[in-house]
Amino acid sequence: MIEADLAIVDAAELVTLAGAAPRLGAALRDPGVIAGGCVASRAHDIVFVGSVADYRRQVRLRPAGTEIDARGRTVLPGFVDPHTHLPFAGWRDGEFVQRLEGATYETIAAGGGGIQSTVAATRAATPDELVDLGRDRLDRMLLHGTTTIEAKSGYGLRRADEMKQLETLQRLEASHPVSIVATFLGAHIVPPERRADRAAYVRELTETMIPEVVRRRLARFCDVFIDPGAFTLEEGEAILGAAASGGLGLRVHADQRRAGGGAQLAARHRAASADHLDFIDDAGITALGRSGTTAVLLPGASFFLRQAHDAPARRLIDAGVPIALATDFNPGTCPTEAMTAILPLACLRLGLLPGEAIAAATLNAAHSLGLAGRIGSLEVGKTADMQVVDVPNHRHLAYHFGVNHCRDVVKEGRLVVADGRRLLTEPSTRR
Repeated sequence: MIEADLAIVDAAELVTLAGAAPRLGAALRDPGVIAGGCVASRAHDIVFVGSVADYRRQVRLRPAGTEIDARGRTVLPGFVDPHTHLPFAGWRDGEFVQRLEGATYETIAAGGGGIQSTVAATRAATPDELVDLGRDRLDRMLLHGTTTIEAKSGYGLRRADEMKQLETLQRLEASHPVSIVATFLGAHIVPPERRADRAAYVRELTETMIPEVVRRRLARFCDVFIDPGAFTLEEGEAILGAAASGGLGLRVHADQRRAGGGAQLAARHRAASADHLDFIDDAGITALGRSGTTAVLLPGASFFLRQAHDAPARRLIDAGVPIALATDFNPGTCPTEAMTAILPLACLRLGLLPGEAIAAATLNAAHSLGLAGRIGSLEVGKTADMQVVDVPNHRHLAYHFGVNHCRDVVKEGRLVVADGRRLLTEPSTRR
């Protein structure tokens, strides 16, 4: 008999996403559903996935174990959000109204708003304030079924404040159930006080900040924003080269507002991801298809900015590019912590099917972080990160929108959300 500490039984649909990662092309459409399925875990890991009949024959729940009745509900892996800007202070709701009144991204930035506004607020915040803000946001993510996130710095833009953001992420990772993969984004924009000598700022990134991040193990990835208002391709080459030399994985904000070669830059460096891609061109799509770089699509940002143009998801899929979905959680262009808000947008704006969107928000998202061997699907031997949602099938997660259907969340084998309420304050011991 297989011994288990926790089991979720008799789900209307158990969405396993079992199999090779990343899901590509037609394989993206198959969510691996087991009708009337069960999943069981012991300690951190999944030890059984299968039918009710096999569960009753093969699994013995320990006396102190927990069995969750999922009749009429859907069970799926915890969401993996591979692009967030979690550690910041200050909201930008005033800019939201400005845009409604006709202001553009560029005019808001020229007036001292945009990223600069968040930089000022984040620089002024204490480390404890950033931790408190981050903890509340992680709670909201967890309550919506997210169990792992990527989180970027990028609102410090000077050494001490960039390190403060990354240190905040370390503290949150040690004190909250949601797993955090940290990314250094000192190359978000050139701070206003450094624009007179931007070359000196790039040198500080490559010669001082990145080496410190590497030495102190503050991040797994380095990101750069390639944009006329941020960094050039040449600057991006230098920054990514320094990061790769230090052993950091690479990510690129690319082609968000116009085609600018960012996707090709990511492909040349075999980056883990190229993100946004609203205006990627044919050459960029071809380059990503050849490199294996994951396209992390952010339909929440284009929706919130009221853009008519979205990333060409179907063309990317047809070209063999792995696609993932993320919130882009940030205070200016996508202030939502909920991956459940992104699924319907992915279907309605990007043209994904519900099963494709779920795969992009779980297994493929995990792949973009180098974690698909441990999370993103429900398979024996993988970490028991999973959620129970109060819908009859996976299609309802995109179809029945605007509602948080998440009922229970299991993180690393422990029940951390029950009946929609947060239970635990401390993470389990991470491996």
